[in-house]
Amino acid sequence: MDTQTVDAAIKGDSEAFYELMNLHKTQLYRIAFRYLQSEQDALEAIQETTFRAYRSVKRLKEAEYFQTWLIRILINTCHDELKHQRVQTSLRGVNPNGSTVFDDSAEPGGNADLQRLDILSALDRLEVKHRQVIELKYFEDLTIREIAIALERPEGTIKTWLNHSYKQLREHLRDR
Repeated sequence: MDTQTVDAAIKGDSEAFYELMNLHKTQLYRIAFRYLQSEQDALEAIQETTFRAYRSVKRLKEAEYFQTWLIRILINTCHDELKHQRVQTSLRGVNPNGSTVFDDSAEPGGNADLQRLDILSALDRLEVKHRQVIELKYFEDLTIREIAIALERPEGTIKTWLNHSYKQLREHLRDR
């Protein structure tokens, strides 16, 4: 990543900040969509993340951590949205459903689609922290260190969570 652009954004250059957000928008969308499972909610989370990041970018100490710092803000924003959704759901007296992002009317394309559904279903059964580390490691291709920074946890904790995740995924897939 271009640390000069990050440094410029930290110093208040709004064009540099816009350039950075443009650079990361696809990754932010993928993460937000996986958390919120709604295009509209994901876009709103990205908008809120952009606002929060712009407001606090001057406090970023090290330019090379911009990406993980931004992902952390997005994850917190998604958590806030999920809490809000749970409160709204419980106020209406409706149980939250565990719907998936797949269209039930779509015809499966074969064994690969079924395996993908099995894996995604197994991921949904993991604890949130375990699902987070799997998604960040394998869907977003972050390193253990980057995940540790984004989740504000020690690297050893991230490794432990990954090992627990692997074990639980194997059990869930074996039970299917």
